[in-house]
Amino acid sequence: MKKILKFMMLLGLFAPVAAFADGGATVAPQIDSGNTAWLLVSSALVMLMTPGLALFYAGMVSKKNVVSTLLQNYIALALVGLIWVIVGYSLVFSEKSPLIGGFDFVMLKGLAGTVYASANVPNMAFMAFQMMFAIITPALLTGAFAERVKFKAWLIIMALWTLVVYAPVAHWVWGPKGWIADMGGLDFAGGLVVHITAGFSGLVAAILFGKRHRSTHTLPNDVPMVMLGAALLWFGWFGFNAGSAISSGALASHAFVLTFVGGATSFLAWMFTDWFINGKPSAVGSATGIVVGLVCITPAAGFVELDGAIIMCTVAGVVCNLAGRQIKKISRLDDALDVFTCHGIGAVIGSIMTGAYASKAVNDAVAVQGLFVSGETKTFMANLVGVVVVSLYSMVATYIIIKIVNVLTPIRASVEEQDHGLDSTMHGEKAQD
Repeated sequence: MKKILKFMMLLGLFAPVAAFADGGATVAPQIDSGNTAWLLVSSALVMLMTPGLALFYAGMVSKKNVVSTLLQNYIALALVGLIWVIVGYSLVFSEKSPLIGGFDFVMLKGLAGTVYASANVPNMAFMAFQMMFAIITPALLTGAFAERVKFKAWLIIMALWTLVVYAPVAHWVWGPKGWIADMGGLDFAGGLVVHITAGFSGLVAAILFGKRHRSTHTLPNDVPMVMLGAALLWFGWFGFNAGSAISSGALASHAFVLTFVGGATSFLAWMFTDWFINGKPSAVGSATGIVVGLVCITPAAGFVELDGAIIMCTVAGVVCNLAGRQIKKISRLDDALDVFTCHGIGAVIGSIMTGAYASKAVNDAVAVQGLFVSGETKTFMANLVGVVVVSLYSMVATYIIIKIVNVLTPIRASVEEQDHGLDSTMHGEKAQD
């Protein structure tokens, strides 16, 4: 009898544990260490893209503006990174309305110890991954007004742009109840959120800043630096696109392969276009072609099959090359480092063709397959509407931001400052003797 009582008591001790284990609503989600490791590595890869972008841009400007170009990019890591953890993440990923998030996660309140359920990764890891996207996006703009922006003005523009342009658009596409996502729009890794916002904002910025002083506009000062920057961007882009699967499975593998294919395809398309028109291939042009292909495949990497990726990135390589030449030929636009051509036009092609080639065979999240896959128009039209609205919103908001900042402080370096170079006049340094 005593043995039976002891046995019953032991069962009683373990009963709460068993009850907890069986009650699905009361069990804390188990962290998936593989997915978490992949997401953290991807975050580091995307962070590397900002220094890569800085080198890519700095190799293209004149020798007297290398330091300023580098710093204009690097500062995004600090300024936008802090804005993101204080309020940016909350504005994008807390649930409030289809237009903008709320303040539920200000100062990352409530994130510690919680889990991003779709992949069982810590919410802190997901937040860090998204932070790197927020950082590089405004940095892309610096190429549009390179060699003529005052550093103080850029700091203010960058902070306002992150809150007024990036945060709302990211919420529309990736946030809870975002209206573009609810409409059926697809953007796997930032065609709308990153590249169309930056590309069309860059177009407006180039117009408002005006042309560089003629003594500033030179050939690239360091082609090896441009090629190194392009290599770092391509390398980091594997985290950008494949990391957007969040989990480390088949979808991440598919996006990884398409990221390489996209860069390689447009590399060749741009290079052969240069070769046909100029009679010789260009290293800087080919590096630009790599970026165009990566931009084009970004919204599609987790939604389209290989044939669609090759077609769209071939189109992007040729069209962006020809469009860039034509813009320079017929207009006075001084988009110094082709931000609009690479990121604006490239992302428009990629986003629209994502709506044409999206396939359930790649991703079950595709509710309605693309126009060329199923003949249905819903996804295609949703992406087309997304492209138009995000482009217009980015341009209008950027125009207002730059006009306001120009009232507070001059945005454009003087002719004398441009002649001497921003490295010495803004920072008291120089990259080379």
